[in-house]
Amino acid sequence: MREEHEDFEPARQAAERLWALAEPVTPMAIRAVATLRVADHLSQGPRTADELGTAVGADPGGLARVLRYLARQGLFTQDGDRFALTEVGAVLCSDHPRSLLDWFTGDGAHGRADLCLSELAEALRSGESAYSLRFDGSDFWTDLAANPVLSRSFDSLMGSRMVEHARTLAGMYEWEALEHLVDVGGGDGTLLSTLLTRFPRPRGTVLDLPGPVAAARETFRTTGLEHRADAVEGSFFDPLPPGGDAYLLCWILHDWDDESAVAILRRCAEAIGANGRVLVAEYASEGAASELDLRMLAYFNGRERDTEALTALAEQAGLSLAGDHVSKRVSLLEFTLGHPM
Repeated sequence: MREEHEDFEPARQAAERLWALAEPVTPMAIRAVATLRVADHLSQGPRTADELGTAVGADPGGLARVLRYLARQGLFTQDGDRFALTEVGAVLCSDHPRSLLDWFTGDGAHGRADLCLSELAEALRSGESAYSLRFDGSDFWTDLAANPVLSRSFDSLMGSRMVEHARTLAGMYEWEALEHLVDVGGGDGTLLSTLLTRFPRPRGTVLDLPGPVAAARETFRTTGLEHRADAVEGSFFDPLPPGGDAYLLCWILHDWDDESAVAILRRCAEAIGANGRVLVAEYASEGAASELDLRMLAYFNGRERDTEALTALAEQAGLSLAGDHVSKRVSLLEFTLGHPM
């Protein structure tokens, strides 16, 4: 009996570990209260489920059950029939400095897109993106362009993330040596405005779709950079605006499959001229075993790539690696039309 018990214990622990990894109740409950903006209503002080239900338009009985469960997970506290935020739950507040609200809301760009992970098995069978299977053949970028709410959510998320990345990138390259930097797919202009504010010499251009371009122009206006920065509408699959001595791709290529990534790099190669640079920023340590890599697979059939893989794609586009800079999990690769390193 003792030997049987000893054999059973590792199996029990393995089953518990798998259950903890795979059970969907906790993440879906978090997404439910995020979508209802429960944390914002609790930021003013403790509330009952009845009060919260009235405020967010939800059934109080069901909401109380979800809140009690998430209190056990550490997002809320419960005192009698009143619930309050913990430090962890407060991260779901819209005004939290590290807010994750838009990552989890069902009406936000990423919270909505994450629902496609339920289609991952069929996506692996068919080779289609899980996103297109979940959303009736549509794709992420088409949905953003057609839905201003999703577009604003995405721009907000990328802009807040880019603030931190911009500080890192600012110390990774001789930006002051440039005359004209083109941020290809540059979103709301957060990165470009940070670089131009710190480095007074270069001029800058954001190239992106109409929604982000409008946001970028507003960013440049509010930061007083209109005289040095502009934003133009366009696609990085079409010829890029000429005149830049560096074309920057920040977290762009991981959104695309290899064929599309080569096409984007080829457009940059066409634009830089003999002495120009193509600069590619991606995560240095995510690799093919990361959660982000699976999101890229599900959303776009994209992927995370290391320096070797990115260099191989760049070579197909007629580019050669001229520099490899790494800092704080960010990799900045420099490509030219010249000879490789």
